[in-house]
Amino acid sequence: MNRTSQDGRAPAPGARPSPPDDRYRRGSRRTGAEPLTASWEPAGHRPRPRRRGFKGLVAGYGWRIYAIPVLVVLTALVVLDTAAPDQVDSAGETSAAPSSAPTSSGPPAAGETPPAKVDLITIPTAVLPDGPKFSEQGAGTWQVIAGSAPQVGQGRVYRYAVAVEDGVEAADYGGDREAFARTVDGVLADSRSWIGSGQVAMQRVEPDQPVDFTVSLTTTSTTHSMCGFQIQYESSCWHPPTKRVVINVARWVRGAKAYSNDLSTYRAYAINHEVGHALGNGHEGCAENGHAAPVMMQQSFGVANDYVAQLNEVDSSNRGVVPNDGKVCTPNAFPVAPR
Repeated sequence: MNRTSQDGRAPAPGARPSPPDDRYRRGSRRTGAEPLTASWEPAGHRPRPRRRGFKGLVAGYGWRIYAIPVLVVLTALVVLDTAAPDQVDSAGETSAAPSSAPTSSGPPAAGETPPAKVDLITIPTAVLPDGPKFSEQGAGTWQVIAGSAPQVGQGRVYRYAVAVEDGVEAADYGGDREAFARTVDGVLADSRSWIGSGQVAMQRVEPDQPVDFTVSLTTTSTTHSMCGFQIQYESSCWHPPTKRVVINVARWVRGAKAYSNDLSTYRAYAINHEVGHALGNGHEGCAENGHAAPVMMQQSFGVANDYVAQLNEVDSSNRGVVPNDGKVCTPNAFPVAPR
């Protein structure tokens, strides 16, 4: 048996030498001393020319070529999300990102925890609180409620009547006009009200009697036409030409943010404040920080001087009445401190 040149021996004399690479030719017989090799291509196969560019990558890697850019983008997003800093406010404290959960405009869910107190300094307290619907369009005429009450207090006697505008729905005053009138009577007869000064007396009289003023529950549209709407938040007013204490039904039904959910105390404030105008009193601001607000402060808008003063800038009749001095009072419905 002939050995390859790997033995280091020359081929026998007369033998025809084979080309050194014949043993690797496809289909040739290999000796036991030759290394095993595998054919890259089947016999008779002619290799196709290799594609170039994107088609060549697709042919070579298949679906994996589409996955690579997707993975690159996802990786970049993860890196950016990890590296992004938290929001920081002007004081250097980190702030939580705004919640994307939907908010409800309805009343809070009932629970054992009482509602949080209103922030009287930073929130817009003039905004009408959420609550039931109220009558917006009235006829501009009023029905005086029959009935009278004995005189209370000492001093000049102010005679008054109580009325409800045509168009105010019964639900806005509890379905009982007489009950609304009794509420007015009770507020004006309270010793903390104007009669507590010792200089004022009050007496409700029948509809056919002359009066100094009429406490009138009034729709929002009529209120706007009588009181003006320069400050575009709901309010009540004293209307001298008709001698009407105009009580805005929107405020009677919903109250004011400064009073939170204490609707009955706010109603006492609204009556005392507007009757105070009928007695000749003007607006006031908070006199002492942290003390009870004067009843003649515009508490339907708030009890912070800076906020009320800002609103009054658009109303020439009240501009400059409340000082912009940072004082904040607490809500108060009565003009006379309890003794």
